[in-house]
Amino acid sequence: MQYPLPVETPKSFAYVKRNIPTVTVEQRERVLRATHYNEFAFPAGMLTVDMLSDSGTTAMTDLQWSALFLGDESYGRNKGYYVLLDAMRDVFERGDNQKRVIDLVRTGCEDVEKLMDEMYLCEYEGGLFNGGAAQMERPNTFLVPQGRCAESLLFSVVSQILNERHPGKNFTIPSNGHFDTTEGNIKQMGSTPRNCFNKELLWEIPEGGKYPKNPFKGNMDLDKLQALIDEVGPENIPMIYTTITNNTVCGQPVSMANIRAVSEIAHRYEIPYMFDAARWAENCYFIKTNEEGYADKSIFEIAKELFSYCDGFTASLKKDGHANMGGVLAFRDKGYFWKKFSDFDSNGNVIRDVGITLKVKQISSYGNDSYGGMSGRDIMALAAGLYESGRFDYLHERVSQCEYLAQGFYKAGLPVVLPAGGHGVYLNMDKFFDYKRGHDTFAGQGFSIELIRRYGIRVSELGDYSMEYDLKTPEQQKEVVNVVRFAINRSQLSQEHLDYVIAAVTELYHDRDSIPNMRIVKGHNLPMRHFHAFLEPYPAAK
Repeated sequence: MQYPLPVETPKSFAYVKRNIPTVTVEQRERVLRATHYNEFAFPAGMLTVDMLSDSGTTAMTDLQWSALFLGDESYGRNKGYYVLLDAMRDVFERGDNQKRVIDLVRTGCEDVEKLMDEMYLCEYEGGLFNGGAAQMERPNTFLVPQGRCAESLLFSVVSQILNERHPGKNFTIPSNGHFDTTEGNIKQMGSTPRNCFNKELLWEIPEGGKYPKNPFKGNMDLDKLQALIDEVGPENIPMIYTTITNNTVCGQPVSMANIRAVSEIAHRYEIPYMFDAARWAENCYFIKTNEEGYADKSIFEIAKELFSYCDGFTASLKKDGHANMGGVLAFRDKGYFWKKFSDFDSNGNVIRDVGITLKVKQISSYGNDSYGGMSGRDIMALAAGLYESGRFDYLHERVSQCEYLAQGFYKAGLPVVLPAGGHGVYLNMDKFFDYKRGHDTFAGQGFSIELIRRYGIRVSELGDYSMEYDLKTPEQQKEVVNVVRFAINRSQLSQEHLDYVIAAVTELYHDRDSIPNMRIVKGHNLPMRHFHAFLEPYPAAK
């Protein structure tokens, strides 16, 4: 028997409370001037609500904190290395048929034969995470501190190989939406990032503010992708990327049907198909709740199918690893990526294994391959967090928070992108300013700075300033989405925080004409300039 109530049943409670200091407008103004109006340099301890990023800002669970105390800080092949790689096999490849060797460590197993048979000496090959001797002979999984390290590792090695084969040649890497660090790493390797998505669909507002089903606005535009391949030639595309969820395109999810279709296009030309899988679990949630045929499948079963279509992936596991630190680069053993970037003699014998090249770079940049720049404590907390990320109740609560904020903005008349994504809410800055501010005004960044100054709320400008509209070609400029993101930290914020943000942004919207424009005074051409450029405000034209 059930006794339903018109409210949600609580799913968790907090053990630790952190107080927020009282800071005046004048104090925040002083700090903004001192930090050259760079929002990344503003002290977090002076903020009321920090929504700059959901990366590594997670409030970890009790199971993660307990796992942290089991961290093994050995330099070579710490216990956590085996646990984390097998957690990835569980989460990304095994679906509901998981081994959960983490429980051997949690329960203090002292049966050495059992540990050898079930953890230390298990052989795995053919997937994304080789094990045992296969991981040494053909390394294909590389632990790193965070996602941009995985991207740097990937693109620096790919760039080296391509430059050796084709000196000075420019390559194009398409995506449904490269995020800022991915785009920055691609540009630094001398290649051209391109985004193929449907901008008209993105800006569409459903009647009444809600769709019956999520329209998967993060999908790759298949026609644009095919046209780009035809234009530049498949031989000039070293890989195709899909970002899940599509952070650049307002955190919108990608359907399984679209992922399957892109995989088919890529493999038709023998082009490796890669994921930026930082928010894999949130994307699986949207597939489960919106795409036909997936309602009765678990998040892990959906993830198993999703990752079966890719040849490799990079991921910041500071997002859907539900952890404060961690990242990974992995590619399919003897798959398209391995074949494309390894070298072979005329008899098919391997001359250079790209996995060995990546491992050399990993060790020289981040340390031994079994920790990759992370502490043993972080590795264990991450392994536990991967399982938390696949828990439906957690994901439902998280996505519901995003939708609550988005609907609050919508009801207040703000130009919000709908539906909300799985990790944040985005405002259309062109529409916010009634299409009166040009691309050169960086008014979205002015909005971000003014939100800090008045209300102590920090968000992330992801439009003309951060995505470097002024430095792009006309074709690339069409792919820029001029937005500001309100990232929602995992398992941390309450409705009280969200209501405060809704009220503050609504007031600022009513006074939007007073928001200053911004100009760059130092660091205009620096890669990923928004992390370190100096700015100054100037009044908007009346």
